[in-house]
Amino acid sequence: MTAQSSFPVPNAFELLCTQYAQRLPAELQDLNGPAHGRVDLPLHVAWSGRRSYGLEQSRSRMSLYRTVLAEGQCQDLIDFLNRDLLVAQWPVLRTLISRPLRVVWESAFPELTPAAAETAA
Repeated sequence: MTAQSSFPVPNAFELLCTQYAQRLPAELQDLNGPAHGRVDLPLHVAWSGRRSYGLEQSRSRMSLYRTVLAEGQCQDLIDFLNRDLLVAQWPVLRTLISRPLRVVWESAFPELTPAAAETAA
């Protein structure tokens, strides 16, 4: 015998989108993290491995941003991400993050969408 639910069950994509949306800063200008030097993430953000990143190296910076976007809470996003660096590397970064994360950020901040990047160039 199978029990049937009388209420809709959200799918994983919707749940992830909701979680990521709750962490967003009010606006991109709130992202005032460092643009140079080294960043050491707290354990609650980088719980599964590497915690120290150099912002001068593109791969290291990209890895930092992927980790903070996926694991950070709102204050972590504000403290560790830099608005100008995020916008500059978004065309590549958006291909390296999960679809729910990309959809939430591009929906909240239209300046991150591919069309916005093309018109800015």
